[in-house]
Amino acid sequence: MKFKYLLATSVVGLSAVAATPAFAQSTGSVDFEEDDEVIVVTGARFDGVGGVEVPDTPKATQVLNEEIIRRQRPGQTVNDIVNLVPGVSFQNNDPWGSSGGSFTIRGFSSDRISQTLDGLPLNDSGNYALYTNQQVDPEVLESVNVNLGVTDVDSPTASAVGGTINIRTREPSNDFKITATMTGGTTLPEGDDIGRSRAYMRAFGMVDTGDLTGSGTKAFVSYSYTRYNNPFNNYGKVDKNQVNGRIWQDLGDNGDFISVSGHYNENRNNFFGSFRLDSFPETKEDRFYITQNGLGEQDYPCTLPAGTLFGGGGVNGEAEQYSDSGFSGDCGSTFDRRYNPSNTGNIRGASRFSLGENLVLTVDPSFQYVKANGGGVEDLREGFRTVGGVDYTGFIGGGYYFGRDLNGDGDLLDSIAGADPSQTQTRRYGVITSLAYELNPEHRVRLAYTWDRARHRQTGETTFLRNNGEPNDVFPVNDPLLTSDGFALNKRDRLSYAILHQVSGEYRGEFGNLTAVLGLRAPFFTRELNQNCFTTTPDAGRGFIDCLGDQDTTAYEAANPDYAPPQSRTYEYDEILPNVGFTYALGDASIFGNYAKGLSVPGTDPLYASLYFPADTPGVQPVPETTDSFDLGLRFQSGQIQAQLAGYYTMYENRLATAYDPIQDTVIFRNLGRVDKYGVDGSVAWRPTSNALLYVFGSITESEIKNDLVGDGQTIELGGKRESGAPLWSVGARGQLSFGSVEVGAQVKHTGERYVNDENVAPTGLDFAKVDGYTLVDLDVRWNIGETPFGDDAAIQLNVTNLFDELYVGGFGGSLDRGSLPFVQIGPPRAASLSLIFGF
Repeated sequence: MKFKYLLATSVVGLSAVAATPAFAQSTGSVDFEEDDEVIVVTGARFDGVGGVEVPDTPKATQVLNEEIIRRQRPGQTVNDIVNLVPGVSFQNNDPWGSSGGSFTIRGFSSDRISQTLDGLPLNDSGNYALYTNQQVDPEVLESVNVNLGVTDVDSPTASAVGGTINIRTREPSNDFKITATMTGGTTLPEGDDIGRSRAYMRAFGMVDTGDLTGSGTKAFVSYSYTRYNNPFNNYGKVDKNQVNGRIWQDLGDNGDFISVSGHYNENRNNFFGSFRLDSFPETKEDRFYITQNGLGEQDYPCTLPAGTLFGGGGVNGEAEQYSDSGFSGDCGSTFDRRYNPSNTGNIRGASRFSLGENLVLTVDPSFQYVKANGGGVEDLREGFRTVGGVDYTGFIGGGYYFGRDLNGDGDLLDSIAGADPSQTQTRRYGVITSLAYELNPEHRVRLAYTWDRARHRQTGETTFLRNNGEPNDVFPVNDPLLTSDGFALNKRDRLSYAILHQVSGEYRGEFGNLTAVLGLRAPFFTRELNQNCFTTTPDAGRGFIDCLGDQDTTAYEAANPDYAPPQSRTYEYDEILPNVGFTYALGDASIFGNYAKGLSVPGTDPLYASLYFPADTPGVQPVPETTDSFDLGLRFQSGQIQAQLAGYYTMYENRLATAYDPIQDTVIFRNLGRVDKYGVDGSVAWRPTSNALLYVFGSITESEIKNDLVGDGQTIELGGKRESGAPLWSVGARGQLSFGSVEVGAQVKHTGERYVNDENVAPTGLDFAKVDGYTLVDLDVRWNIGETPFGDDAAIQLNVTNLFDELYVGGFGGSLDRGSLPFVQIGPPRAASLSLIFGF
C-alpha cells in the first residue's frame, strides 16, 4: 500500500471506524476513544490535514501522524518532531537527535511530562528525567499524540502535571515488504575551514512478514545504526544501535488482538559541551573552540607529554608523577571527554478481548531495563582519610580514598586519573488493564487499574583511565575499583523502589450535540528509600554524602555526631484526581473544555535529602506538587482545514524547581510555592489546493510566581515574576508544494526570549536578564524516483536544518536568582543530509 504523502486527501467515513488513528496511550484508552468517535462525530471524519490532526476530544490535544513524521530527517528524535506542536519548545543538542535535548510544554519541564511508548512510561523512575536520545526510531511510528497540560485517566505516572506525549508504534503490514533508508550528512557551518564540518551516517532497515497464517498473524523487525561526530569538536562521537519489533495476532474480526513489541537501544556518546552562560561564544566561529573549562582554541583529542601528573598533587606529601595517565586536570577532564552511555530495552504487550456483546477487556503488560551513567574524570587518591584518629577508605568529604597502591610504584602518595560517573540501573514492571462496558450506543463506562513497580539502583563506581585518556570501561560498575578493605568505592550508594497502584474510572455520554466525559483516577504511590551512605548536610541534593562501605564506622560517627547514618525510609502519597470535560458540536466546529487535577510526587533526590532529619521531624517529608488545570477552546474540522484555539489556566502548588550542575554532577532544588501558569495555543492546517499545504501554529506562555522565597535569613523577591528557562512565546509555520514527482517543504519556528533566573534580573557579571529569542528554518525536498517491488515509493530526500546557521542558546533549566548562572547548550549549527528511501 503506497504511503500517503502530505498533500494526499484523507477523508474517512464512519464505516471505516477500524482505521481510526489512536489518540491515547494504552489499549484501553485507545479503544475507548475509537468507539467514542462513533458517538461524537456526525457525517464524515477527517484524519487530518498534512499529517496534523486535532481530534474532537475535551482535551487540548494535537496529533502528528506518519505523513509529517516521514518528512523530517530520518533518525531524528521524536521530541524534535513534536516541536511542531503549539505549546512545545524543544532544544536539540545536535542536528541529528541522538545526543539529548531539553523541552517544555506550556512552560512545564520534561520531568513534569509523561512520555509513553504504547502505554509504557519512558520517564526515569527516580527523577522523572526524559532522555530524548534514547527514543524509538521514527520509521516505526504510527503517530505521536500530545495532550497539553493533562493526562489520560489510566496514565502510569506519578509526575504528569504538565501533560503527556503518547507515542504509538505501527501495526505490522498485512503484506510482505521491505523498507529501508540510507542517510549521509554533514554540518555546514559558516566559514571556510572545512575541518569544522562533522560527518553523519545512518542506516535503517525493516522487514514486514505479512499475514503468515491467513488469520492475522504478522510481524515486523527493524534495525538501525547511527554514527556521527560532535558538531563542535573532533573528539566527541555518537555510536548508536537500535532494534525494534512487533508480533501481532488478530482474534476474530471484531477488533480483538494480542500484540508483543520489543525495543533495544544502545548509545555510546560523549557529553556535548554545556557550560556557564557567561562563557557562551560571541561569534559563530567561537562555537568550535570553546569548552566548559574555557581552554580556548586547541586540538582534539587534547594530549600532553607523558609524565604529566593528573589532578595536581598527592595526598600525604609530594606526589610522584604517573606517566601512564598522560593527562592533566586541564586537559583530560574537559567536558567533551565525559561519556553518557546507555543500554535500554523494553517489552510491551497489548491485547483486546471481547467478553460479551458490550463488554471489552484490555491488558497491557510491560517490562523495561535501563543501564546508564554520566559523569567525568576525577583524581583517585591512594592514601587514607583519617577521621577520629582512624584511617578510612571510601568517598569522604568529596574525595576518593583507596588505601592501596594504585599505580604499582610502592607508595600511597599519588593521585591517579580515573572515571567516576553516576551509575543507574533500573528494572521496571507494569500493567495497565481496563474493562469497558457499553450501556447503549450513547453511553459507555470504563474501569481501569494501573500497576507500576521500579527497582532503581544508583551507585558511583570508579575505574582507571587508559593511556589515551579513555576509561577502561564506560560502565565502571562492570569491574569497579576496590579499596584495601575489599569493597567497591562509590560516590553514592542507594536503592529505591517506586511502586504505583492506581484505580480509575471514566464515563462518556452523548446528549444531543453535547458529549460529556467524567473521569477520576486515584493513584497510591510509595517510595521505599535505602541510603547506604552518611548524609552530611541537609542539602544532599548537592552531593554532600560520605560512603564508607562496610567498614566499622564507630570512630567516624563519634567524630561526626550530626551526620545522618545509613538508613531506610518509606514515603507514601495518594490523591483523588478528577478529569472531566466536554465537547459541543456546532456543525464543522465544536467547543471543548476540560478540568484536570494533576499530581507530581517528589523524585528520589529531594527525598534522599530529607533523610538528614529524623523521620518524626515536622515537615520533613517533601510535599507533592499539584495542579488544577482548566482548558477552554474552539475547534474547526473540514475537508480542507483543521484548526484549534485553546486558552488555559493552571494553578501550580508546591512548585519544586531544579537546576543541574554538571561540574558537581548534582541537582539543586528550590520550592517556589504557588505559581500560576496561563496562555493560549493555536494552530491551523490548510490545504488550499491539492498541491499545496500551509500549517501555522503558535503559543503564548505566561507564568506568575505568587510569593517571595524566604529562608536561610534572606528573602529573594520572586513575587510577581515569571519562571525562568521557558520561552514567553513561540510561532511557527510549515509550507509545502508539489511539482509532480518533487515535493518541496519548509518549516520555520521562532522561539521567544527566556528568562535566565526566577528573579527576572540580570545575573551578576552579565548585562541581560533574558537570553535572546531565535529563529530556525528547515528545508526538505523529496523526489519520488520510482516504485519498489512491494508497491511502495522509492525516493531521495534532502533535509537541511538551521538553514541560516543561527547561533543561539540551546537548552537550559534556568536558575533561582542573580547570584547563579545556568549551564547552557550551544544550539546546533546548520546541517544537511541526503537519504535514499525505499518503501516509505
